[in-house]
Amino acid sequence: MADGESAPHEEAGETEAAGDARRALAIRPFLLTAGRVSGRSAGPPLPLETQVVATSAGLGALHSLAFEQHDIVAACRQPQSVAELAARLRLHLNVVRVLADDLCTAGHLAIHRPNAGTVQDISVLRRVIDGLRAVPDSGGNTLRDTS
Repeated sequence: MADGESAPHEEAGETEAAGDARRALAIRPFLLTAGRVSGRSAGPPLPLETQVVATSAGLGALHSLAFEQHDIVAACRQPQSVAELAARLRLHLNVVRVLADDLCTAGHLAIHRPNAGTVQDISVLRRVIDGLRAVPDSGGNTLRDTS
């Protein structure tokens, strides 16, 4: 074999390993929620913009919480949305929804659902879009409407 070439079985092994990793990533969210797609409360799934914040009981119980639950409560020392929390912790959004709902039921998080009228108010959406357009990109330029 020439320098820089790999044996065919090595390439196949790398492909199998990559496939195994992708399957593991697909299965993991299912395991984190024990197969559940909703939290322990009977309500609908938490909206993306729902604000979550750790309670004093939650912060006191950090040492007894496992893995992702610990990370969620620790990250919620300051209020943030479910979407921000999922992005910050690099967890699937629905996993965060389920775990946050569970943590709220256990008294470790306080959840503040948005006012439904505000969420559907078109003026709020326009202000959000205008605010996003005003944020400079990496080159220091603001985004412009291309439509």
